[in-house]
Amino acid sequence: GGHSFAEACRPCVVSLGSAQSPLAKGGAFSAPNYRGQPLKIVRFHTFNGNGGKLCPNTLTNAVGNGMIGRIKKEGYFMTYQELLETARTCSGPYCKACPVCNGRACKNTMPGPGSKGTGTVAARNYDAWQEVCLNMDTICANGPADTRFTLFGEVYGLPVFAGPVGAVKLHYGGKFTDQEYNDILVPACVQAGIAAFTGDGTDPTVFAAAAKAIGANGGKGIPTVKPWDRDTLFAKLDQAKSSGAKMFAMDIDAAGLPFLKGLNPPAGSKTVAELREVIEYAGVPFILKGVMTVKGARKALEAGAAGIIVSNHGGRVQDGVPATAEVLPAIAEAVKGQLVVMVDGGIRTGVDVCKALALGADACVLARPYVTAVYGGGAEGVRVYTDKLKGELADTMAMCGVHSLAEISREMIF
Repeated sequence: GGHSFAEACRPCVVSLGSAQSPLAKGGAFSAPNYRGQPLKIVRFHTFNGNGGKLCPNTLTNAVGNGMIGRIKKEGYFMTYQELLETARTCSGPYCKACPVCNGRACKNTMPGPGSKGTGTVAARNYDAWQEVCLNMDTICANGPADTRFTLFGEVYGLPVFAGPVGAVKLHYGGKFTDQEYNDILVPACVQAGIAAFTGDGTDPTVFAAAAKAIGANGGKGIPTVKPWDRDTLFAKLDQAKSSGAKMFAMDIDAAGLPFLKGLNPPAGSKTVAELREVIEYAGVPFILKGVMTVKGARKALEAGAAGIIVSNHGGRVQDGVPATAEVLPAIAEAVKGQLVVMVDGGIRTGVDVCKALALGADACVLARPYVTAVYGGGAEGVRVYTDKLKGELADTMAMCGVHSLAEISREMIF
């Protein structure tokens, strides 16, 4: 794309993609060292074309033109730490791409990734998972852990989905538009063996861009609508249908978002009858995100939902509510087996995923960390973070004496 790719190697800058380099001409980058010094790719940059000023690049261009694939063959890979370091240079001013995304630094920043009111619910979500402990058991057969998960006939590499995020430029910084973000996230998730829930917003292009990205990837993604008025909802569902998506979702808890207030026609909470009409119109398995009580889960079931996501919208819609980990067990006990039970909110590692499954979830949804992954590493960042989650989940399963997701149970909780 006319950019030069470079890597800061000690005091030297090594060109990887200038017009004169073998890499730019389709060759492989194979130098084991530079001027006698071991060469390790730690981060990539692009020149912005304005006086040759160097600025961070999150591998997006490199992935797009195949350069990274050739570099990979030489054994150079981005690490999760490098992903975070790069994200800090382009996420903001609200998101800090913290070493641990626990809701404390962003707190109640909206716009931004923070929570509503005092900003304590996102932190409560994270803390609740840290309070859950697992029982180790290594007196068992020594075999590999199978992390594969099947949802509505589709097989995924692990029970993890990227969560829906809209208006990324507003909340996470101007590096990407929603279309650019989805054009990276959706195919990257497919390549990593998972799928992405995509976002929605008052700007109609947000949902349209998401549907387009899903359509470009064979319908592999879950378009997620806000609880708009009936006509707006049906129009958006028509867009979702055109994408070929095999399942849809609604984050019903978005009724508490400030930007949905005062709209005409009004948006917000829906009755069971209203939801049933929407779900029947969708014509594919429908997931309701934002269930926090057993009563709510039973209403979702009555409305015809095929799945629910136990979620308080990452703390962004209501102050003073419990953490998702605190309400998950009762909800799962009440409706599991009748519909799919997912959970989000403060889940950050494969260990957390294992805890959630042991408490009754079928799968987990992670939103903020995947935004950081895209901002910090583009498609490569999505792969790095997903591989990290999968490795942590497999290791935790092995150390707890289980070899498949079906074997994970409440007995694993201390």
